[in-house]
Amino acid sequence: MRLSSIVSEAWRNIVSGTTLMVSFTVLLAVLATLFGGYDAMTVIGLEHDGAERIRAAADVSVLAGAAVDGEQCDRLSTGPVRRISGSTAQTGHTGFLTSGALRQGLQITPLSSPGKDIASYEVTPGLLRLIRGHGYAAAVARYGQVADSVDASGVWVSTQLAEDFGLRIGSRFETNRGTVTVSGVFAWPNDGRDTRLSYALVVPVSAAGTFDECWAEQWPVSGKTTDLMYSTAIVGNESEDSLAGIVQLNKSFDSRYDATAAYRERNSRIAAVVSCVAGMLLGVVSVRRRRLEFAGALHAGERRGPQLLGIMLETVAWAALGGALSAGILLVYCARWGLSDTAALWLAAIRAPGSAVFGAVSAALIAGATIRESQLFRYFKDR
Repeated sequence: MRLSSIVSEAWRNIVSGTTLMVSFTVLLAVLATLFGGYDAMTVIGLEHDGAERIRAAADVSVLAGAAVDGEQCDRLSTGPVRRISGSTAQTGHTGFLTSGALRQGLQITPLSSPGKDIASYEVTPGLLRLIRGHGYAAAVARYGQVADSVDASGVWVSTQLAEDFGLRIGSRFETNRGTVTVSGVFAWPNDGRDTRLSYALVVPVSAAGTFDECWAEQWPVSGKTTDLMYSTAIVGNESEDSLAGIVQLNKSFDSRYDATAAYRERNSRIAAVVSCVAGMLLGVVSVRRRRLEFAGALHAGERRGPQLLGIMLETVAWAALGGALSAGILLVYCARWGLSDTAALWLAAIRAPGSAVFGAVSAALIAGATIRESQLFRYFKDR
């Protein structure tokens, strides 16, 4: 039997409605979209969790209790700090490590309110970038923040302090320690994080020298970060070294959270497998409902190979169309609700329609191979 004849017959079966192409296309598209959408929804939920932790600085660790080498702490950084927004949580992907050191500064008294002391902290350039990254979105519009700039020529103030004293970028702030220029404003909300910077002056200084703490931010958090942070501690006597420890900047979040493990162990990871099983059921049903027709064709002299090729062509037609329809719907969903990499999220979600298509075609071929001419009479009686 010629290939053109097989293709022509398959086309006639599709056009005449023998294959019930529309019904099977819709069924596969609905099932694949449900399973793929469930996986995409789960991953988006993990992205939301990650974004919330990043916005709340829960991805920042602090080494305290020992003297810290400021230059060594700053050198932990492997890349530029990112601006914190809803689209920064790259679930399951390694991000940049940003680090810097901090030490207690002098108490500052504004000349406009002599009875009110304000805490100040000296920070290295790396920590200034980290602080600016977390406080960018809330401060940029109101206080004149310049995009992608970290001006270390003057002091930085928290938004609450700027609000109380009417400060903006470029303002002159008169204190008992002299007049200083405000180079930047950062947000430090009360969301469970360490509150010391919520009402404070941040003074950029050189990384050379000794500091009180080393801060490091990484997403997802890696266990290797702990070892790197301990390496910044200056070796002293054993009693002082034993007090050194690493804590989470925002203790209101679970410190054992592992974004990569949460992604790999999500319940929806089996969605592709379940979708494949659903596709297999559809493939079997599409062939078994026509077993009398196929057995009769074998009885009439049709060979097994051309028959299976025809079954494959017909199944591929409705399965591929259903899979494409499902993939399109999932793309719209991922583009609308995804927080970070739409392409990566979509590629994960379309495993469901892809496996459903594979399951339908493979099961249809297996079901077709099990049909026997010798069972023609039994098929007729069952009908």
